[in-house]
Amino acid sequence: MMWQYAKFSLFHLLTVPFFVGITLGNQWMALGLICVVAVVVFGDLLAGDDHSEPEYQQPWLLNLLLYSSLLFMLLIFAALLWSVSSTDLFGYGQLIMHWTGYDALSARSTNQWWHYIPVAFGAGLLIAMVGTVPAHELTHRTAEPIAMTAGRWLLAFSWDTSFAIEHVYGHHRYVGTKRDPATAPRGRTVYRHIVLSMLDGNRSAWAIEKQRLAKRQQAVFGYHNRLIRGVMMSLLLSMLAFLLAGWQGLLLFMLSALLAKATLEVVNYIEHYGIVRQPNQPIRPYHSWNTTKRISSWASFNLTRHSHHHARAQLPFYQLKAYPETPDLPTGYLGSMLLALIPPLWFRVMEPKLQQWDQRYKIKG
Repeated sequence: MMWQYAKFSLFHLLTVPFFVGITLGNQWMALGLICVVAVVVFGDLLAGDDHSEPEYQQPWLLNLLLYSSLLFMLLIFAALLWSVSSTDLFGYGQLIMHWTGYDALSARSTNQWWHYIPVAFGAGLLIAMVGTVPAHELTHRTAEPIAMTAGRWLLAFSWDTSFAIEHVYGHHRYVGTKRDPATAPRGRTVYRHIVLSMLDGNRSAWAIEKQRLAKRQQAVFGYHNRLIRGVMMSLLLSMLAFLLAGWQGLLLFMLSALLAKATLEVVNYIEHYGIVRQPNQPIRPYHSWNTTKRISSWASFNLTRHSHHHARAQLPFYQLKAYPETPDLPTGYLGSMLLALIPPLWFRVMEPKLQQWDQRYKIKG
């Protein structure tokens, strides 16, 4: 049934309001952010859970959706730069005038600085959804050079190519332990976690890469260092932003990239908050928080089925099981992220869940 494939195109569709908002300008610039939050949060509340586990006979269609995210990332990047450019970058304004009669260039000229605040937040969310989420899937395919290259370029838009190293070779090994930067201990706020996980995650990625290069007898500071190459990829995108749209383009791109990286750390926070695992204990499905909310699952290539992902990290997203009996988040991903942004509310909601987790699982650790 084609719908089983098409449902994973939801994140593509959520880029449309972002483009429309930038085109219309002024107060419409918030349209992308509002639509993403409304569709995902309220969609999870209204559409319920998705426990389906279909057999996919045409996985190439799903892979096509993954790789197409590179095109959508370039379009988001171009739209950001056009919105602050002093010229009609890529001739977009003239194209809109030709096809619709709407004067997008005149509308853009009346934009005020505060109109770009929701643009940056909307772009940050979309870069995380359209870039980081598919990259997460692709960089787990370590035996496929094309997948790894595509995944690293997707991560370059959020200045986070270190994720391809630390997440795969660090986080999946140490999840739930004190050695895992992505696992937030109980009582830590999401804001503190964003900073600490960013710093410790990059330190961990450097240590992993340094150890790999030492085994191969290759120089740490050289072409073979994947972390350095990743930084150069992000630098290239930043230079392109400056060349095409000046300092305003560079600033908007860097702010959006930072917000996308912060979004990833908030996702890490809700996925693993308070989970405890002994270093010598096998990783089990109950060592991460799970959710089966329908819209979150469709918009994230089943990243929500995180319990099975950590139990079987090499499985492609379309083979992940729902595991409804595992520890569950209060709601879908974006709803839980919004809860986490209000620490007193987050702690109040999660305390009884952690007590249940302790009663059911801690004895096994």
